[in-house]
Amino acid sequence: MKAVTPTSPIARLAGLYCAVARVVDKLQPLLLLGFRLYVARVFFLSGLTKIHDWSITVALFTDEYHVPVLSPAVAAALGTATELSMPVLLALGVGSRFAAGVLFIFNIVAVVSYQALPDTAVKDHILWGTMLLVLTICGPGKIAVDTWLERRFAPREN
Repeated sequence: MKAVTPTSPIARLAGLYCAVARVVDKLQPLLLLGFRLYVARVFFLSGLTKIHDWSITVALFTDEYHVPVLSPAVAAALGTATELSMPVLLALGVGSRFAAGVLFIFNIVAVVSYQALPDTAVKDHILWGTMLLVLTICGPGKIAVDTWLERRFAPREN
């Protein structure tokens, strides 16, 4: 069998691949920040809409959104509180995995509770859910308060 030398086509291809991968790796923090800010904006604006006219919000939770187990008033209050608090944490990168996980579950409950959701809206929820799942699993990235806190206070391994 022929040996792979540093000038062989395979070695050059592997070197090119590694160089491209290093550049792409540097973009990951920006991608995760983009996910956080995009999803945070969507949910926060939804929360602002709910508090803008509380009587309509409670009516929607009574007539349209059928949240299991909770009364409409409690569901409206908890939903609004979630949509106003978790996006702030997510955008700042504080408790990011927790906030993303809460919003991921919240997103599922929203889709299940409102069966009249049009297909285009379901696609939006799938996009948001995918972004939130990535953030829950991968974390907020390097551009986050969580990362700074971890670097500053986490015990270092020897």
